[in-house]
Amino acid sequence: MSVSLWCEEVEEDQTEARAAWDPTVSGHRVIQRLLHVEERYAPSVLYITLIQREPERREELAKWALEVCCECGCDEAVFPLGVSLMDRFLSASLSVPVSPYCLAAGCILIASKLAECDNVTADTLCAAAEYSFQPSNLREMERLILATLRWDTAAVTPQDFLPHFLASVEDRGDGGRGDSDTLRRHSDTLAAMCACDSGFLGAPPSIVAAASLNCALRGLGNKGPAQLAVICEALAELCQADLVVLQCYSDMIEYALRQRLRSGLQQGPMEKEEEVENERPGTPTDMREIDF
Repeated sequence: MSVSLWCEEVEEDQTEARAAWDPTVSGHRVIQRLLHVEERYAPSVLYITLIQREPERREELAKWALEVCCECGCDEAVFPLGVSLMDRFLSASLSVPVSPYCLAAGCILIASKLAECDNVTADTLCAAAEYSFQPSNLREMERLILATLRWDTAAVTPQDFLPHFLASVEDRGDGGRGDSDTLRRHSDTLAAMCACDSGFLGAPPSIVAAASLNCALRGLGNKGPAQLAVICEALAELCQADLVVLQCYSDMIEYALRQRLRSGLQQGPMEKEEEVENERPGTPTDMREIDF
């Protein structure tokens, strides 16, 4: 009797291979572990200082990476992880490769392999860069990134904290299922904006996640000042940060968001102006509504 080892699973059954969110793996123990590990993946102070002098080039690469991730339909975890890999590589080498977009593409490729079941292909990334580099160059860049980072690529990002912070808010009875989905979407949008903005470079992912969620709660406008104050205190306690620090980062995010929306209105806009007037300018409903 012949035996075949060929896997005959139907392709449709593989599209949803990711496990659903398990509330039993949330809680203070998991958050404490993430807080302990996040410091390990912070870029160096020297790199942060150098970037603050001329942030335009780094922000240009981050924005390009965001556009590529959106166009390829990547998972929400791919972009922040890719930017984290890029910052850590540049922090370790302190030199920009001949092809900066090849570096950004290599980081996206690695992040996609870590975060997705069906990762983005090298050919797709080369096409997104208008073939300024070839797949062979991208694969070589991938090896260089992995060697520089010693294969330590599973960095902690704000998106790792968000579901746990949201679960804590839900446990307090401060939001229903519909509110939770909206808060997660808005918080992801704001955290992605922070990843593009060099002003937030070096900020702990836990603070960025808590401040993004705090801003999302403010933007929804369905809670009173007393409720918002209590939730803000709870978030500060969860990420082990001073309340004033969390409020400061929240104000920074709201200011950055207003700047993005204002620049978008200047580019074209009667329709966008009406849209912004009808909506509270706290959090957009979709990442595409922010002009990165």
